[in-house]
Amino acid sequence: MTPIVKLLNMRHRNLNHIGLQFAYHDGLKAVIKHELQAQWSQTHRVWYVLDTPENLKRIYSVLAALCTIDTSSYTARQSSNKETQPLTATQRSVLNGYYRYLQGKRYSQSTIKTYTFFVSEFVKFQHKIAFEDYTNRQVELFIEQVFIQRKYSISSQRQFISALKLFTTYFPQTQIAALSLTRPKKSKKLPEVISQEQFLSLVQAAKNLKHRTIICVLYGSGLRISELLNLELKDLDPDRNQLFIRNAKGRKNRYAQLSAYLKPLLFNYLNTHKPQRYFIEGPNGKAYSASSVRKFLVVYAQKAGIAQRITPHILRHSYATHLLEQGVGIRHIQELLGHSKPETTMIYTHVTQRDLSAIKSPLDSVIAKFKLDKQEQKFLLSRKL
Repeated sequence: MTPIVKLLNMRHRNLNHIGLQFAYHDGLKAVIKHELQAQWSQTHRVWYVLDTPENLKRIYSVLAALCTIDTSSYTARQSSNKETQPLTATQRSVLNGYYRYLQGKRYSQSTIKTYTFFVSEFVKFQHKIAFEDYTNRQVELFIEQVFIQRKYSISSQRQFISALKLFTTYFPQTQIAALSLTRPKKSKKLPEVISQEQFLSLVQAAKNLKHRTIICVLYGSGLRISELLNLELKDLDPDRNQLFIRNAKGRKNRYAQLSAYLKPLLFNYLNTHKPQRYFIEGPNGKAYSASSVRKFLVVYAQKAGIAQRITPHILRHSYATHLLEQGVGIRHIQELLGHSKPETTMIYTHVTQRDLSAIKSPLDSVIAKFKLDKQEQKFLLSRKL
């Protein structure tokens, strides 16, 4: 029976993708993974590639002879003629050079991929214009006609501007005045946190030993999910109640605290699962999957009756907020979290309840000052005017 691949419109990590959904098939999976260079989304449970005309053509050329392609759930993204033009040899050469330039600057692979994608989309938009003739007005038109129409987030637009600033450094022959390129202001969102009671409910709902250990270390040490998954056995120092975090965000090393109360759980986990290299290992001794952690957090939150969403980073936010409520200074919390700037850590002062709960409402003062009894309070507050 001929396999069927269903194409889907998919929004993932602030970008448009083509989802590839099909019943499990070893041969088809290998082709989609290696020839189309598709990636797997644990969240959406499908393989996906960027939604571009080039990738859509490749899907048809690679898969047409192997399966039936179902497009009933896919609508080709509407784009201008500028966006559909293929890159010229010169444009590809410059973009490849920009990619290598970013590698030489030792940016993370994720940043390199994102920056190269945004700059290549900008180049496609200007397909009839030479690199040397790019101006700030072309940048504005690209944002107006592509970013706004595709409903890209503010953070994506900030990434594009950062990518373009680096591009003008790599290729200074353009007419773009990099100093005039401005990033939109960040959205000022307060970090989401859970209470200590909710954390205990979450732990109690996690009957799986490995999952419970992960939850406790994420919260108890305030780790990023990437830091936990890259943590190796040699980085554990139970005698000093420390974890050594290597090559964290910004390629920095630091020490994180290890709760003394976590040690019995830690030793139980190590003796039961016997990991060989990584503290938390997946199948075949490889690092555990971040998507697996996010998935079981959702499951345990539901079991614990927690309506609020729970993610690894919310556990980290909760760790920092609860430290602040205990009276730990901002400077120490900054060190424990691995923040480069104290301003980043200061955001937790907006969510801590320690000082706010001590502030009395003026209404409390009025009632206390005039010593109103309960009957008078009731009359005052319920009287119809």
